[in-house]
Amino acid sequence: MVTGKLSNELLEKIVLKYITHKRDDIIAGAAVGVDNALVDFGDEVAILSTDPITGALKDIGKIAVHVSCNDVSTSGGTPIGLLLTILAPPENTYEDIETIMKDAGETAKRLDVEIIGGHTEITDAVNKIVISTTVIGKIKKDKLQTVNNIKVGDKILMTKTTAIEGTSILLNDLESYFNNKMDINMIEEGKGYGKYLSVLEEGRIGGKTGINYMHDITEGGVLGAVWEAQNAINKGIKIYKDAIPVTDVTKEVCKILDINPLRLISSGSMLMIANDEQLSILESEFKKKDIQLSVIGEVIEEGIFMLDNGELQDIEAPKADELYIALSKFK
Repeated sequence: MVTGKLSNELLEKIVLKYITHKRDDIIAGAAVGVDNALVDFGDEVAILSTDPITGALKDIGKIAVHVSCNDVSTSGGTPIGLLLTILAPPENTYEDIETIMKDAGETAKRLDVEIIGGHTEITDAVNKIVISTTVIGKIKKDKLQTVNNIKVGDKILMTKTTAIEGTSILLNDLESYFNNKMDINMIEEGKGYGKYLSVLEEGRIGGKTGINYMHDITEGGVLGAVWEAQNAINKGIKIYKDAIPVTDVTKEVCKILDINPLRLISSGSMLMIANDEQLSILESEFKKKDIQLSVIGEVIEEGIFMLDNGELQDIEAPKADELYIALSKFK
């Protein structure tokens, strides 16, 4: 098997096809391109999502909290609680677990999210620490997004820059490798990208503006997120490669490791779809918060393409994230 989350094709073939029982109080369940489950509780809706952290070694407590809470923000909701499971091999120390919980606790406090339970276990079933988090959020039912309102010509947007999380993980976990290959200032800049991992503010602004689709850019990078979005909205998407923001640090990391930044895990960036009126509001609101917002494409009738140097290329379904490809070179 290939390292990384299952491809969407395999997900459909061996996982989703067996999820057949449906309930009337489940508004949204398991599906490709959908970040959250939505459960009807009358005037309010519960938002639930779960994520593992398997690719990082450092700052995993902080990353785990951010990644889960980001999912809730894509529905325009507010995260309120988090269940956190830690599986650690016997060669790790209790101090390692304490460090993870310290980081997770501090991050949760900053986001006003309570860690309400979980499970902690030492086991030889894993060869490094694995964290899994399940987040619980809420939103008023009348504030829920609907992809049915998305129209041809609506704009595809992304916040911040590409591969924020992947750049941070690689430079933190492989710092000694990069020390004689990159300028020290670039290394320190990239190591600090972890402070940009939250998209709660983007979700809050997007929800308030009433846009119809948000998707945090995680495994599979920007191209993977665009592919999943196209499946979720049942329309086509065309993006423009030269409009996708990539920092010089990320470009250098990816050049050295020979990986594609557009396929590198990008927690910290939000993909959005907005009409022209909503775009004008978003641009104003994001400017106030000093959050970079880029128009990278548009909704079309059908198909999924990227324009690169005048050539229209098909965007393929996401496979193993470039993070795992990079890390496999050091095993």
